[in-house]
Amino acid sequence: MSRESEADPSGEHVLPGAPVGALPGTLPEALRAELVAFRRDMHMHPELGNQEFRTTAAIKARLEKAGLEPRVLAVGTGLVCDIGTVGGGGAAADGVPVLALRADIDALPIPDTKTESAYRSTVPDRAHACGHDVHTTVVLGAGLVLAELHRQGRLPRPVRLIFQPAEEVLPGGAADAIEDGALDGVGRIIAVHCDPRVDAGRIGLREGSITSACDRLEIALDGPGGHTARPHLTTDLVTAAARVVTDVPALVGRRVDTRAGLAVTWGRIESGHAPNVIPQHAELSGTVRCLDIEAWRQAPDIVVAAIDEVANLHRAKSEITYVRGVPPVVNDADVTGLLRDAMVARRGETGVEGTEQSLGGEDFSWYLERVPGAMARLGVRTPGERTVRDLHQGDFDADESAITVGVELFTAAALLDAATRAH
Repeated sequence: MSRESEADPSGEHVLPGAPVGALPGTLPEALRAELVAFRRDMHMHPELGNQEFRTTAAIKARLEKAGLEPRVLAVGTGLVCDIGTVGGGGAAADGVPVLALRADIDALPIPDTKTESAYRSTVPDRAHACGHDVHTTVVLGAGLVLAELHRQGRLPRPVRLIFQPAEEVLPGGAADAIEDGALDGVGRIIAVHCDPRVDAGRIGLREGSITSACDRLEIALDGPGGHTARPHLTTDLVTAAARVVTDVPALVGRRVDTRAGLAVTWGRIESGHAPNVIPQHAELSGTVRCLDIEAWRQAPDIVVAAIDEVANLHRAKSEITYVRGVPPVVNDADVTGLLRDAMVARRGETGVEGTEQSLGGEDFSWYLERVPGAMARLGVRTPGERTVRDLHQGDFDADESAITVGVELFTAAALLDAATRAH
């Protein structure tokens, strides 16, 4: 199969020669162009977590135009929408739980640095630098295709769309969506996440943990300050903070199995105002990441104990705020197999590659604490491009042919799921 991309008049890169299975639900050309335009508009108008009012309204309007009845979440942003008949308990009419497709809709508080892009962010210090605009467009497109199949009587089972706010805000907007009934009657859930290391036209899959746990740590250290000429009469908070920075990660690393990958990493340290004054206050911020879910459950006790030990050694009073974030995304084997079968049906065996566990966090994990599911890494790198535009960077962008790939992956997954779970 040729991996070279070619440009079409819309500016999207098309991957020619990709095999398409006999399943219905491929993306019509007119809708494909509309989805590219939708993604670019969303990219130009990024909104932070729990502030996605324009984005929510745009999704809602397009779903309603297709004859669907989306429901905005109680928090005021994000929405859910069922395609097909779902009973009062949330499940399909026959009582079998439905498949859910999930997207996240929020942006990041960083500037968009793509100075040559026609669809660069128009909002200062806001950017879709993690691909949520692509995720949203994929689920929207899949919903529109599945709605048309339902209208034709060709959708065997209902499907739920979940457009979730605030993924970038710990502990994640997934909790609000779940509390508002997004998972009621759901038996399986699937999602994609953009991966700039994977070529457009391919997805990365992994059974088991595909992301890591991520928590946030805030520490305040206090003690009597004084003159740098007499440190023995003070609590030397600069030294105490420095020892917390260096010693705590080392202690933590020796109190769990090293294969758990429990790591403390600092992002901020502040203390003092003058070179000859030992300060009375110091602050540190960082993250706690973990590859293993059981070690993650023990992490708060382990990390807090290590901080207290080091602080006490230097006679500093410590105040620790440990903010629980998200557990690892643990892909269910059967649902991972469903995504693999769906991609093979659309693009052939070469459309799937293995992927490593990432140290990034994703609140999709909260759904998987309730129901089995899986997340695929959606390739967004233009084939042949050597520069990797990494996530959470201001110049991040995606090859928009990935939208077609994601839509057809999800529609195939919905149809295959219906076939495997039919009575």
